[in-house]
Amino acid sequence: MSRHSIENPMGMSRREFVRTAALAGAGLLATGPSWAQDLQGAPAKSGGSSANDLRIAIIGAGSQGRFLMTQTLKIPGLRYVAVCDAWPYHQRYGANILKKYDQIVNVYDDYREMLSKEKDLDAVIVATPDWMHAEHANACLNAGAHVYCEKEMSNTVEGARSMVETARKTGKLLQIGHQRRSSPRYWHSIKMIDKDKVLGRITHCYGQWNRAQLLEQGWPKGEEMADDALKRFGYDNMDQFRNWRWYRRFSGGPLADLGSHQIDIFNWILKATPTAVLGSGGLDYYTEQTGRDWYDNAMTIYEYRTALGPVRAFYQVLNTTSYGGFYEQFMGDQGTLQISDDGKTGYVFREVTAKRREWEDEADKIEKLGRDAIELKIGETLASDGKKDPEGQKLLAESMKDSRLLHLENFFRTVRGEDKLNCPAEVGYETAVTVLKANRAIDDGVRVTFESSEFTC
Repeated sequence: MSRHSIENPMGMSRREFVRTAALAGAGLLATGPSWAQDLQGAPAKSGGSSANDLRIAIIGAGSQGRFLMTQTLKIPGLRYVAVCDAWPYHQRYGANILKKYDQIVNVYDDYREMLSKEKDLDAVIVATPDWMHAEHANACLNAGAHVYCEKEMSNTVEGARSMVETARKTGKLLQIGHQRRSSPRYWHSIKMIDKDKVLGRITHCYGQWNRAQLLEQGWPKGEEMADDALKRFGYDNMDQFRNWRWYRRFSGGPLADLGSHQIDIFNWILKATPTAVLGSGGLDYYTEQTGRDWYDNAMTIYEYRTALGPVRAFYQVLNTTSYGGFYEQFMGDQGTLQISDDGKTGYVFREVTAKRREWEDEADKIEKLGRDAIELKIGETLASDGKKDPEGQKLLAESMKDSRLLHLENFFRTVRGEDKLNCPAEVGYETAVTVLKANRAIDDGVRVTFESSEFTC
């Protein structure tokens, strides 16, 4: 996959651009990110069933699916016509949310019935457990609908590859839910790294997602699925159905569940895919949970060869402590960038030996980790007349949105032919290969190498 540098879309001078350390991104502008234009073209504009509304459906109305559903309700020109989920409880929950917004939907437990009866769907959101992503996405694409599919793209490389191939064959759009790809915070951080070289040569990366002790996902009394229904959908019992992330059959483990968001950022910012990975992990804490087979902690070291030299990237995910939360760091010989999707973390630490930039004296600084840090902000860029730049103010408003909403907006604009996907199938596939092969490194306790050909299909 070709990769391109990201241009400054606002036409401001280098000094104006960098001195604000604004967290804003071209991914929110109508033109979309330049590199994505080579990956998947936008379709012709699609008409909807009512005054150009797009007719959409969702498969998977669990907690993540319902969150995406509520976010799409903020996007004009969309109308749900169907909700599909294996569990009647989820069906009712999702349908009732939509009913409050005067969107009365048909409810299904089998996606095949939905696709056979809902003939004119423009798009489908797939938010089912990872092991069903390929089956559901491929069926929707083949039925003529564009697809927004939650990450991880699949819990197998073969499943992810099939999704790329189906999207190409059908000519339909497939957006993978790595929402940081649509975040203004990350787009501008990349600009600072690429254009102003605030980090110099990146030598190391670090990422973590530390999560507190996990309780079991339960279910309301009396809402259990019948045994034959569970078997029909591939589960032995309600524990598997509700706690599918703990089972290898159904998920890609903690690296896929949490780590893929951040490991995807390693690839994106480094403009490279890894050459090797080694790792360690285990089911060390939740040993009393019989039958569960995914580890509860994982630590990996990825090796990259970039245009400027080798980079090593450490990533960890813990399910026993929330200390430190989740963030990514990119460390270079001129400075370090720390950033997170939570909106509270965004700092640049400049090395004392780095050549001083004129904007550094004007940038806001705070004390962080015992040293001065430049706090990343948005909306403070000044125009030539000394007033707040209108484009910066527009991006400030965009940055107030949840990144998942921005990612959905990008998808539906592209469905209408007004944008380019920020995370098309090819990008999701690269991340799936990067993440899933690391599981083998942990399982076998060895350093696993990647061939460049593994990232294309």
